Amino acid sequence: MSKISYLFQIGRNMDFKEMFQTTEDIAKKINKSKIKIFLDIIYCGIKYQAGYTDYKLFAMYELNKKQRKTIITRGINNELIKKCNNPKYIKYFSSKIEFNMKFNKYLKRDWLELEPDEESLAMFKSFAYKHHQIVAKTLSISCGEGVEIISVNRRNSKEVFDMLISTNRTLVEEVAKECEELKKLHPSSLNTIRVITLNKEIVAAFLKIGNNNNVVDNFNFDGLVVPINISTGIVEYLSINKEVELFKEHPITHEQILWFTIPKWKQVKSFIAKVCEVVPEVKYVGWDVAIDKEPYLIKGNYFPEHLLYQLPSHRTDGIGLLPFFQKIIEKE
Repeated sequence: MSKISYLFQIGRNMDFKEMFQTTEDIAKKINKSKIKIFLDIIYCGIKYQAGYTDYKLFAMYELNKKQRKTIITRGINNELIKKCNNPKYIKYFSSKIEFNMKFNKYLKRDWLELEPDEESLAMFKSFAYKHHQIVAKTLSISCGEGVEIISVNRRNSKEVFDMLISTNRTLVEEVAKECEELKKLHPSSLNTIRVITLNKEIVAAFLKIGNNNNVVDNFNFDGLVVPINISTGIVEYLSINKEVELFKEHPITHEQILWFTIPKWKQVKSFIAKVCEVVPEVKYVGWDVAIDKEPYLIKGNYFPEHLLYQLPSHRTDGIGLLPFFQKIIEKE
């Protein structure tokens, strides 16, 4: 896709009110005219395939041409996905049920798909009696939206089942467990590791931590994110939220995040090497990994979230990850 074609494509879906608000916010922040910022946003859209969210979040207004060329923008990320992921096989990632079936060996927890019939109700009752608490998920919504932990027992299992069916939360799972080192960072959520693989190589890794008592650690739901040194498993930067606030320690639990060492990091890397072999036709994946006694999968995303990759406080000399990604692709 050409850069002009990409610009027209995103223009059709663009929230112009939000774009103008972004322009105004940045102009006020850096004391430049709104016209100059607006024109620069358009320029970055044409030249670097950057949306206005990219422009703001990656602080592209602070970067020179050399630095801008290294940023994995929305358009470039889309090109990577198109180049690396065979569309015939993305069903194993786009469908939560297909994913759970394909990667069942690596989930390390029980799960069940609900149907509105008596047989499914009976299976749900057995599932509920065994686990007492369940994680309920919708099949059509991503980014952790709609995820809820629900307590169930013999008396309320039919009521809970009916509620889940009526709200389309038809995937239920055993509540995922995590090791104490990760749990104490934010006990209300499952804190996970996002590992990005390209051609079966780890190209980036991030610690995702919940916040504000949410049950998910998603960056779009007030969560914190920080890169992990791939070689050592150590956190060497301050964590950040989507409001671009920086944290040395967790704002609620006050647990230290900077210099935190990911438990069982060598095992995590070995584990990722194994899951990459399951659907090798999908070569560019964002894996969410939890760690308890051993690493296990929460999900895999064939459309990795590029917004986590190169946030301003996580870059060295303003340089993004694109050159590194390109080297991996060239090796194939």
